[in-house]
Amino acid sequence: MSNKHKYTNELIHSKSPYLLQHAHNPVNWMEWSPRAFQKAKEEGKPIFLSIGYS
Repeated sequence: MSNKHKYTNELIHSKSPYLLQHAHNPVNWMEWSPRAFQKAKEEGKPIFLSIGYS
């Protein structure tokens, strides 16, 4: 198998160590950005905001 992860989302391109931890979650997470808001608007989908945890 060439990919050891079953899922990879857009966080794989992040520079944040915290966000990179979630790059292989089975959720299409995106970083907070105008592009994320535009995509949600175009698809008529709500924004689900995760503020992390400590």
